[in-house]
Amino acid sequence: MSILQYNGGCVVAMTGKNCVAIATDLRFGTQFSLIQKQFERVFQVGPKLFVGLPGLTTDTQTVLQRLKFRIKMYEMREGRRVQPKVLMAMIQNLLYERRFGPYFVSPIIAGLDENDKPYICCFDLIGCSTDPEDFVTAGTCEESLYGLCETLWRKDLEPDDLFEVISQSLLNAVDRDAISGMGAVVHIIGLWSDSYIAIFNFCVGIL
Repeated sequence: MSILQYNGGCVVAMTGKNCVAIATDLRFGTQFSLIQKQFERVFQVGPKLFVGLPGLTTDTQTVLQRLKFRIKMYEMREGRRVQPKVLMAMIQNLLYERRFGPYFVSPIIAGLDENDKPYICCFDLIGCSTDPEDFVTAGTCEESLYGLCETLWRKDLEPDDLFEVISQSLLNAVDRDAISGMGAVVHIIGLWSDSYIAIFNFCVGIL
C-alpha cells in the first residue's frame, strides 16, 4: 500500500457560477483500521479561501502549521489578506523545498480571487500545480471521484446544484473505497450579490 493511502481520505473541489465548493470525507484510520469518524482535511485560511490536505495525516498537520505561519507572515508584511494565487505560490515553494524528502500530501486550493471569481488548484508531492476551470480531486479514491465529477459536472452550476453535484460525487466515490468514507463535509463559498459573499458548511452522509 502506498504511504499516501496509509490513512485514507479524499478531497474534491469544484467551480460553479460565482461560487466554488470543496468537500472531504471524515474517516481517519491506519490502513483498514478505523480510528476516528470526525477528521477534517479541509481548513479555512482566509475569508474566501480554503485548502484541503489529503495524504499522510502527520504530514497534513505539519504542512498546515507551516502554511499558517507563512500566511500570517505574508499578511503582516503586506498588510492585506492572502489571495488564491499567492497561496498557490506559497504551497509550491513549501513543497519544492522538500523535493528530496517530500511531504506526503496532495494539497487542493478552493476560493474566490480578488475579483470574486472561482479559483481551484491542485498539487503533486513536489509542488507542480494544475488550475483547471471545472474540478480537481485528490486522495485514495481519486480515480472514482474524477470519473463521477466528469459525468455530473456542468458549467455555471448554481450553489444548490453545485452542492448536490459535489456531495453526490464524493459519497458515491467513497462507497467504492474501503479506506475512505464515514460521511463528508462540504464548504460552499459564493457571491450572491455584488457585495455579499457567504460561506455555507454542510455535513452529508453518515456521521
